[in-house]
Amino acid sequence: MDGFRHEAKHEISWQDLLILRMRLRTVMRPDAHAADGKYLIRSLYFDTPEDRALREKLDGVNRREKFRIRCYNGDLSLIHLEKKSKIGDLSQKRSAALALWQVESILQGESGWASARDAPLLQELAIKMRTQRLRPRTIVDYTREAFTYGPDDVRVTLDYDIRTGLDCTDFLHPSPTIPAGDAPILLEVKWGAFLPSVIRDAVGLENRRTGAFSKYAQCRIYG
Repeated sequence: MDGFRHEAKHEISWQDLLILRMRLRTVMRPDAHAADGKYLIRSLYFDTPEDRALREKLDGVNRREKFRIRCYNGDLSLIHLEKKSKIGDLSQKRSAALALWQVESILQGESGWASARDAPLLQELAIKMRTQRLRPRTIVDYTREAFTYGPDDVRVTLDYDIRTGLDCTDFLHPSPTIPAGDAPILLEVKWGAFLPSVIRDAVGLENRRTGAFSKYAQCRIYG
């Protein structure tokens, strides 16, 4: 399917992370967002009043989508709206820049912030805020180490220190986040048509099966 990529997730230990970090540094390049090998991600996830996105994830619905607002390393000068679509183990991410005033309008629950001149993704969220009552639900913070490889844009990430904002949705002025329960360290591998053997070997770990961990679901454990 056009634009969709394979995505595999694995829950790993701190020992696994140390091993993978050394392996990946020898065969892949660090992500451009990284400073000293890592960076901080803050996301604000959306859901309906009935928690549709959360329930579809927990119920294992094969085809689903979720919206989030994201920034890196606390830099509010560049904020993106992202839509993540999933069909089985295939995923697609679309992204569009948001102006600060648009974020402020979204946080107020307004839906008139997108115009016909804006990117289609922004218009889609505005429509779904009106028709599906999508609203900001919770903030998710975590640290990421990311690596890229080759022309097929293979991407491997190590995510940890996952923290929840509970019911806080003030993306621009949030309260401190807290650890999201006993959240694991997460290895994610994303690729297009082909996963090179050098990457398959580098991420190979014994007794680590592919899972379906969701940072958003983990950050909703307190409600």
